[in-house]
Amino acid sequence: MINTLLEMFSYAFLVRAVIVGLLVALCAALLGVSLVLKRYSMIGDGLSHVGFGSLAIATAMNLAPLTISIPVCVLAAFLLLRISESGRIKGDAAIALISTGAIAIGVVVISLTTGLNTDVCNYLFGSILAMNKGDVKLSIALAAAVLVLFAFFYNKIFAVTFDENFAKATGVKIGAYNMIIAFLTAITIVLGMRMMGALLISSLIIFPALTSMRLCKWWKSVTVCSAAVSVLCFFAGVVISYVYATPTGASVVIINIIAFLLFWAVNEVKGRIKKMKKLIAPLACLALLLSACAKPSAGEAARNGNGSIAVNIQGEIPKPADLSDEVFEIREKMFVAQMNDIYINPADYLGKTIKYEGLFKNYTWERNGETYYYVIRYGPGCCGTDGDCGLEIVWDGEYPAVDDWVECVGVLEEYEELGATYLRLGLTSLTVLDVRGAEYVEQ
Repeated sequence: MINTLLEMFSYAFLVRAVIVGLLVALCAALLGVSLVLKRYSMIGDGLSHVGFGSLAIATAMNLAPLTISIPVCVLAAFLLLRISESGRIKGDAAIALISTGAIAIGVVVISLTTGLNTDVCNYLFGSILAMNKGDVKLSIALAAAVLVLFAFFYNKIFAVTFDENFAKATGVKIGAYNMIIAFLTAITIVLGMRMMGALLISSLIIFPALTSMRLCKWWKSVTVCSAAVSVLCFFAGVVISYVYATPTGASVVIINIIAFLLFWAVNEVKGRIKKMKKLIAPLACLALLLSACAKPSAGEAARNGNGSIAVNIQGEIPKPADLSDEVFEIREKMFVAQMNDIYINPADYLGKTIKYEGLFKNYTWERNGETYYYVIRYGPGCCGTDGDCGLEIVWDGEYPAVDDWVECVGVLEEYEELGATYLRLGLTSLTVLDVRGAEYVEQ
């Protein structure tokens, strides 16, 4: 297990994803307690659909997704509250009205512009690993702001959650604090869509709160337990996703379901024990009486006895380094994620030596009629289709045959052609290997 964690956190992009994910999971859990108690938990699902529509528009207009989605979702959250408070349309109907309209707009915009590409699928189903440094910094800053504001308005949020009429009578501006809850929820939803997807983000709000309520009965204990459950379930889901190559968002939801069932089972057992308390109490008193009459020699022998614990550790934990300080090795595990990180954050890799294995391919592109050479593996594309995953290469020596399994080592560089910028490896070695790795990789 330790080896797996060390290997997992040797990937810088995975560390960034886990940090952002833990912060968002914590924010969602804290807000989820209030939303569930106010019977407004499906606001997460509604706002995620609004977020998808705004992301589709931002993608079509080639704009920064987060900077467009956050204000749109905040406005949608305020609109949901206004419609619900007016009494003409109930809360669940208002959510359905806005969410279905937003997702319909997003689908139409996508169909008329970029089509259903990988970026769109990432927002639908989640892709926690596809985050650039700008997204990470913005997400951390916004998540920290949500936590600070929640802590600052903690007492007021508690008041408007349990009894709005009493809070209003004591002078609390319930409308303003409901707006604050909606504002914080909208930010959390937009941040969480990247890792959980529009279809699963509401689970981060609903499950931890419902799970903690199985055992905890007080506001503060429910809030603390919900935060702990959310963080632990998210981390466990990421580890399982890494080990078994399963979708991250779905893995997190399944772990939350298991936690809910476990808490429910413990609560059921606890209830049965309470019912049997009258029978257990006399038996406990009898046991204490018998133990008091027992001979002390056994206890003395236990206290005076000598014992030892033998710990045998065999082997050492290998250092999860890439290859060396000079060479960055793209390994078979997390191959797609590493390649994505190179394209998302090229500044981190330009000028560095990269080594990996794959299929040798050549393509003649219509853009200029020239032949280009690649070393690739096949990764999961959008909605189940295969996609090429690798880098363009340039080599001064003789190129191998197409579909040969090769090992390439070279320096990552940029070049411009026909007004666009591309990445390629300037190879220092290209070796045909007899032993082939996996042509198709999941992660």
